[in-house]
Amino acid sequence: MDWMQMTVETSTAAVEAVAYQLTSHGAVGVQIDDAADFAKLSAGKYGQYGEIIDPQALPHREQGAAVTGYFPPQSFGPELKLELEAAVKKLADFGLDPAPARVTIGRLSDDDWAHEWQKYYHPVRVTGQLTVVPAWADYQPEAGEKLLVLDPGMAFGTGTHPTTKLMLQALELTLRGGESVLDVGTGSGVLSIAAKQLGAGQVAAYDLDPVAVKSAKENLALNPVAAAVTVKQNSLLEGVSTQVDLVVANILAEIILPLIPQALANLKPGGRFLTSGIIADKFAQVKQAQEEAGFVIDETLRIKDWYGIIAHKKGEAD
Repeated sequence: MDWMQMTVETSTAAVEAVAYQLTSHGAVGVQIDDAADFAKLSAGKYGQYGEIIDPQALPHREQGAAVTGYFPPQSFGPELKLELEAAVKKLADFGLDPAPARVTIGRLSDDDWAHEWQKYYHPVRVTGQLTVVPAWADYQPEAGEKLLVLDPGMAFGTGTHPTTKLMLQALELTLRGGESVLDVGTGSGVLSIAAKQLGAGQVAAYDLDPVAVKSAKENLALNPVAAAVTVKQNSLLEGVSTQVDLVVANILAEIILPLIPQALANLKPGGRFLTSGIIADKFAQVKQAQEEAGFVIDETLRIKDWYGIIAHKKGEAD
């Protein structure tokens, strides 16, 4: 089957938001080609976010970024391009510069898709302990190194984006062992796998997109440590009623805001709320909303224009 692809030319700061727009308009896979990935290739091995990459294998963009979404032919219509262009340009209303916001259309076969993933996706050491490894790579871990094995297929998230790296760092700083975890907007399932590798107890993952749910289940199956993780389709934490030690969410700021009261209701007193995917212009708004809801901000993390927040629900000690 040939897939339809739409490529949006945009800025580095807007890639996450553009990727979200593509998936929300029906894309079942996303690929990001960002000029920033070449900023630190002078050493010939490590990219901007620590990823082990081959500079000869990547498309050499001089500036900006291109985000490509892949659509089943039956879901694609000419009006979709106009809808996406309007949605991308509207990102300026949220403080993101999407320029030049050009959208082009093409086709890609299944074989080409598989080849592209394996060409561009390589092992990534994302924290002191965690390394994201593609399922097809022959990679030997060092002593104490924990692997997150992923096969992104036609789905989401390879662990290389700064928002994912921030969340993995936050998990490493927070988990001590045995904690119960809710992973909201799980995508590829990488955070659930990381939580189990870092010693978490019971983990439940949720995503609104059925394609992401399928992808997460497939990736969990590649990591025996995460065999007991449950994955369900759900809109944030709507209808979920439990008391856990940790809620994690690597999603856009606009989606974190309605999640805040849901996370508060599902956390034990003193439970931690880890959020990422927060662009710099939205950081103050998200931080204030968490504080007003009853969270205490413990620490903030930052990579370039992206923020992560480690907070906890007020307890007796507060």
